[in-house]
Amino acid sequence: MSINKKALIERVALVTRQPKDEVETFLEATLEEILRSLGQRESVSLQNFGTFYIQQRRESCVFKFNPSQRLRKILGWSSTYKGEI
Repeated sequence: MSINKKALIERVALVTRQPKDEVETFLEATLEEILRSLGQRESVSLQNFGTFYIQQRRESCVFKFNPSQRLRKILGWSSTYKGEI
């Protein structure tokens, strides 16, 4: 199962009790900033989620994601996370 951006916006709007259009604006701005940062080869680290980064290979770049310990725990991967899920 997967959700698309529209469904994500609806879920966040429900949880935060904010209008969908405001949530969409915030999400779009967040995604654009992540893309801009990655385009400048800056890593983007989101606490309790993970880190997005670009790894330079000899003649190419590779997009990478390193999940946080909390996300590893949620996915059932090896984790040292002790907090609430």
